[in-house]
Amino acid sequence: DVQLQASGGGLVQAGGSLRLSCAASGFRFGEYTIGWFRQAPGKEREGVSAVNNGDGSTRYADSVKGRFTITSDNAKNTVYLQMNSLKPEDMAVYYCAADHYSSSYYYIDLLRLVYDYWGQGTQVTVSS
Repeated sequence: DVQLQASGGGLVQAGGSLRLSCAASGFRFGEYTIGWFRQAPGKEREGVSAVNNGDGSTRYADSVKGRFTITSDNAKNTVYLQMNSLKPEDMAVYYCAADHYSSSYYYIDLLRLVYDYWGQGTQVTVSS
């Protein structure tokens, strides 16, 4: 069965860094797009970043461009989100999700795919 496990969250001071991991199993990793989403109390869920494992393309929300980097390790079936220069507004529960999409259409926004599979979240707390 499909399993996604997010880990790596914790407490960090503003300006610091964290690396989140999403370990996947139960599906053909190379045929899927993996996305990171976050939700803070009282706010809507927000797409953060995504990687298309078919062509390697990536997508970042404007709020994290230049600070976050998403990478995919096919040998380990794991996607990472390196978060640098963290800000208090980055504080949220971070979730990873998977969608069966690996094509390369220009008009597709990877953060607007309908993600079928979701893992448990990992808490990121940023102190000021």
